[in-house]
Amino acid sequence: MNLTVKPIIETPRLVLREFVLNDAENIWELNSDPEVIKYTGDPPFATVEKAREFLLNYKDYKKNGFGRWAVITKVSDSFIGWCGLKLNEQNLVDLGFRFFKREWNKGYATEAAAACLEHGFLKLNLKEIIGRVARQNKASIKILEKLSMVYWKNDSCKGIENSLYYKITKDQYLQKLIKHA
Repeated sequence: MNLTVKPIIETPRLVLREFVLNDAENIWELNSDPEVIKYTGDPPFATVEKAREFLLNYKDYKKNGFGRWAVITKVSDSFIGWCGLKLNEQNLVDLGFRFFKREWNKGYATEAAAACLEHGFLKLNLKEIIGRVARQNKASIKILEKLSMVYWKNDSCKGIENSLYYKITKDQYLQKLIKHA
């Protein structure tokens, strides 16, 4: 694997690692697809250079000890999107993911997100992780529910009114592990 940073998480098919400046073109391309960012509340980056500036100023790893991570396939060593944890504006740890449309419906988002929950609870000792999703984003809702996250409340998120908030506590996560052991 051609990485200058060590992997944070590995799954059977994926490696999650910190972003590097060389990810700028992929991040720009990912956020340039209107379907990919349709429910995110994020505008696309105007240029690859703007994506590079975002990566240069991305401080979550140092500030919080975690963040959104690049998702790389083991088979092709390709950047296919990102997934990870983020301390949001409400001081809650938020699980998020975004993948190239060509990678949808392959189980990557569920696999990466499940690994992030495991990392968050078992390695970072977090007490609770939430997921926020636009009500119309049925695919992401399905992923959160597959992860045993439960509906918590409606609230706005990045200008999207009436977004759905899901959550799972560490205790709920550990109970799920015991049940499936």
